[in-house]
Amino acid sequence: MSRSALSHSITPPPARSFAMLREWACAMGIVVAWYLAAQAGIAFAIGVSPAQDAWLRDLLAHLLAGTALFLMARSLKRFALAMAIVFSAFTVSNAIKLAVLGGPVMPDDFIAAKNLFLLLEGWQLWGSVAMLAVPLAGLLWMFAWRQPRAWLALAGVVLAVMAVVRHPAPVVSWMDARFGDWVWNQRGNYEMRGLPIHLAQEAARNLSRRLPPPQADEVDEALARLGAKPPSGFFKAAQQSSGGAGRNVHMIVLESFWDPTPLKAAGLSADPLDPAFRKLWKATGNAKALSPVFGGYTANAEFEALCGFPVRADAVFFEGGLRRDVPCLPRHLGEAGYRSIASHPNSAPFWNRINAYSRLGFGQYWSDRDFVLDDMNREFLSDASLYRQVLERIGPDLENGQPLFNYVLTYFGHLDYPLNEARPPVIEARSENELVAAYANTVYYKSRELMAFLRELRERDPEAIIVLFGDHLPSLGWNHGGYAESGLLAASRSEFDDAMFRTLVATPLVVIDGRRGPVRTGDLPLYALPALILDLLGDERDSMLRFVAQADDEIRVRPLPGMHFTLEGKALTVCRQGEDKPACEASNAWVEAVAVLERDIFSGAQHALRTPLRTDMLQTVELELDDIGGGLLSDVLAADSDNDV
Repeated sequence: MSRSALSHSITPPPARSFAMLREWACAMGIVVAWYLAAQAGIAFAIGVSPAQDAWLRDLLAHLLAGTALFLMARSLKRFALAMAIVFSAFTVSNAIKLAVLGGPVMPDDFIAAKNLFLLLEGWQLWGSVAMLAVPLAGLLWMFAWRQPRAWLALAGVVLAVMAVVRHPAPVVSWMDARFGDWVWNQRGNYEMRGLPIHLAQEAARNLSRRLPPPQADEVDEALARLGAKPPSGFFKAAQQSSGGAGRNVHMIVLESFWDPTPLKAAGLSADPLDPAFRKLWKATGNAKALSPVFGGYTANAEFEALCGFPVRADAVFFEGGLRRDVPCLPRHLGEAGYRSIASHPNSAPFWNRINAYSRLGFGQYWSDRDFVLDDMNREFLSDASLYRQVLERIGPDLENGQPLFNYVLTYFGHLDYPLNEARPPVIEARSENELVAAYANTVYYKSRELMAFLRELRERDPEAIIVLFGDHLPSLGWNHGGYAESGLLAASRSEFDDAMFRTLVATPLVVIDGRRGPVRTGDLPLYALPALILDLLGDERDSMLRFVAQADDEIRVRPLPGMHFTLEGKALTVCRQGEDKPACEASNAWVEAVAVLERDIFSGAQHALRTPLRTDMLQTVELELDDIGGGLLSDVLAADSDNDV
C-alpha cells in the first residue's frame, strides 16, 4: 500500500470531510477572485462588462462551470490554472469583439474561427493559435483521467449538451423568459446575461433555427405576399451595345471605404478623399450603399451585391447559408455569354469563398496565389498593384468581344490600416485615437489609387457599367471610439438614436452607366444592386435577382439582425423586433416573406426557381405603399452629366 493510500485510509471520516469541504471552498473562492479581477480588468482596459444587476447571475454561472471543471480536476492547483486560462480566453476574446465590432462572441464565431488564421500573421497569428491551443491543453493537463468522478462529470456535461441539441426550442423559451432577448442589440444581451448564459442561450437559439426547408405552398404564399409588378421599361434608353455584344460590367468592392470628414472631433488636417472622387461622388448625389455589416464580415456585403437578397443574421452567409448552386449575378450573366471573374488578393478559402464563388457562378477566381505580391502594406496588397494586375489580365477580354463581368474585392484598407514606406502619412489628426489618423491616410491613398484605375478603365472600356462601393464602415477603436467622440455613433447600440442605425451601415456608392456617366441611385441597400445592373443592361429575363428589390423602389428596406429600417425619400423608420409599431407592419411582413424565399433558394428545394409561370408575373418586389402610408418620392433632380433612378 502506498504512503498516500495508507494516510488516506487512517484519516478519520470527519477530517476527510472537512478537508474536502475546505478544498471545495478554496476552488470556488478562486473562481470568485478570478471573476472579480477579470471583470474589473476588462472594464478598466476595454470598457466592457456585464450590467451591475447581472453580476450575480453571471458569477453564479461561472461558479457552475467551475464546479463541473473541479469535478474533473486532478488537483486544486491544476484546476486553478486551467480554469483561469479557459475563462480568461473566453472573456478576453468576447471583450475584444465587443469593443471592435460592437457585438459579443456568438456561436457562429466558433465555426468561422478558422478564417482568423488565414487573415493574421506573425505574433497576431501565434497569439490567436495560443488562445485556442492553450485552453485545450490546460483542460487535458487538468483532467483526472483515472478518477471515476471526472468521467461522471464529463458525462453529465455531455448529456446536458445532448438534451439541448435534441430539444432546443423549450430551452430558448425558458431562458428568454428569465434572461430576456434583445435581438437587435446583442451587446445589451451580453450585458444583461453575462457571457456563459449568453453563449448557452444563443447556442440553443441557433439550434432551434434549423428549420426544415419551406414547402412549395409556403414559397407561393411568400411570393404572393411580396406582390407583383411587370418589368420596368425605365432603363430601356440606357441599352447600348457594341458589335452586338453585351456591355461589360465591373463591380469594385472597396475594403472599409468610407468618407471620414464627418469625424469633426478628429480635427483632420485635410480632406482625405481624392478631389476627383469627391466630384464623381457628388455627381451621384452622394449616394450611399446600405451594407448589412459594420467593421467586418465583408462576405455578407458580397453576397447581397451578387445575389440580390439581404442578410439578416449575425453570421457569415457564405459559411452556412449558401448550400445550393444559385443563379446569382455571375451565373445569370454567364447564361447570356458573359465571362465572370472574381479577384481578391487574400487567401482563397477565406470565408469559404472557393465554394461560395463557385456556387454563385464565377468561372474563375484569382486569389493571393494568382497575384504578384509586389507592393505590400504589411500583409495587404495595395490597390494600385491589384488594379494594375487585374487590367493586365482582363485586357484581352476587353478586346475580344466576349462580354465580361469583372468583380474585384480589394484587400488594402483592412484594420489596422498599415501603410508602407512608399505611402507616408500626409493627414494629421488631433484625436488621441491613433486609428483615426491611420484610417484617414489609408483613405487618402485608397481613393487616389481608385481614381487612377477608373480613368484607365473608362478610357479602355467607355461603354461599361461600373459599380463601386464600400463593403462596410471601418472599425475606429473600441466601443465605436472614433465615431463616438464626434457624436456619429454611441458607444453601445442600446444608446443609438434612429439616425445612428443608418450611419452605421452607409458607405459611398458610385454607379457609372458608360458614357452616360454617374447614376443618381439615392441610398440603396446592397441587395438592390443586381436588379439595378440588369436594368442598366436592359436585361429583362426572368430572374430571382428581382424578387426582392428594384432600383427604383420608392421604399427601401435595410434588414439588420433583429431589426430593420425603411427609407422613403428622407423619411427614416426604424423597426426593432418585438416592438408593436403600426408603421412597421408591412415591412415586417416583407422581411418574413423574404426570409422564406431565402431559405428556399439558397439551402432548400428552390421551388421559387422552378415555376416559370410565376416568375413571369413576379419580376420584382415592392412594399404596398397604402399599407405603409406616405406619398411618392419628390421629383428627382436631373443633371446633364448623370442619370436618375
